[in-house]
Amino acid sequence: MSDDTDTLITLRDFIRWAASRFSEAGLCFGHGTDNALDEAAMLVLHALHLQPDLPSVYLDSRLTQDERRQVIELLRRRVEERIPGAYLMGEAWFAGLPFYVNEQVLIPRSPIGELIEAGFEPWIGKLTVSRILDLCTGSGCIGIASALRFSEAKVDLADISEPALALAGRNLARHGLEGRVHVIQSDLFGALAGRRYDIILSNPPYVSRQELAGLPREFRWEPDLGLEAGEDGLDVVKRVLREVSSYLAPGGIVIMEVGSSAEALMAHYPDVPFTWLDFERGGDGVFLLTAEQVIEYQTHFASR
Repeated sequence: MSDDTDTLITLRDFIRWAASRFSEAGLCFGHGTDNALDEAAMLVLHALHLQPDLPSVYLDSRLTQDERRQVIELLRRRVEERIPGAYLMGEAWFAGLPFYVNEQVLIPRSPIGELIEAGFEPWIGKLTVSRILDLCTGSGCIGIASALRFSEAKVDLADISEPALALAGRNLARHGLEGRVHVIQSDLFGALAGRRYDIILSNPPYVSRQELAGLPREFRWEPDLGLEAGEDGLDVVKRVLREVSSYLAPGGIVIMEVGSSAEALMAHYPDVPFTWLDFERGGDGVFLLTAEQVIEYQTHFASR
């Protein structure tokens, strides 16, 4: 990374310079931002312990020598090591909420966040939401955001990874949800016998082995456990669909992100009427099934 920072004085200078260096280095975005300028602003402000909604008038503030060194070191690591910005900061935002993150969990970015903010309307209708499951929870962001949206609901955060659940526990404590949200170590539904949920949400591993091998360096900092799911990316999704009927309450819904494996999923279950959801802020590959549909097509899921 070039050392041409002597003439940089203000916050605005460093953000512009960083954006240029990011573009020059061909960095990959997609872990909280989708362009060089937003990523630069996020990292510069974080290095200076400033909030992302800092009023623009402060962008002309001058940096001290110590601050300059801190900013440059953070930006250098982003360029040279290709570490996603969220891991460098130890924090990511999801559904308007901050969450701790580390390299044991995927960085929150699921379009399911938009559904949570909308209260899953119009999909839940008059359903009283009393129990929610976040399956393959990782950082816990989906389940925790849902718990804050549905203040009377009890929420389970299930994952096979102990380090992920430890971080999810930190996040639920951060948002004051002890007692109403619980972390459960479980290989999918393995430790959830007898539980029924009105809403089951899941952002499981769905990346094929071939796709994983071709991902940019930034994505390789994320745990393979949270990404890779066999030759077609459907190993985990198929297991969930085979078992989910036993855990959905009558009138309930399951919402699952399968991303780039959506086409493979439809080809595998050509007779299943998946409802593919649209998002105003971008994102795709998220389907919804009702409890009734899950039961109706159970033979398809069980036999394939």
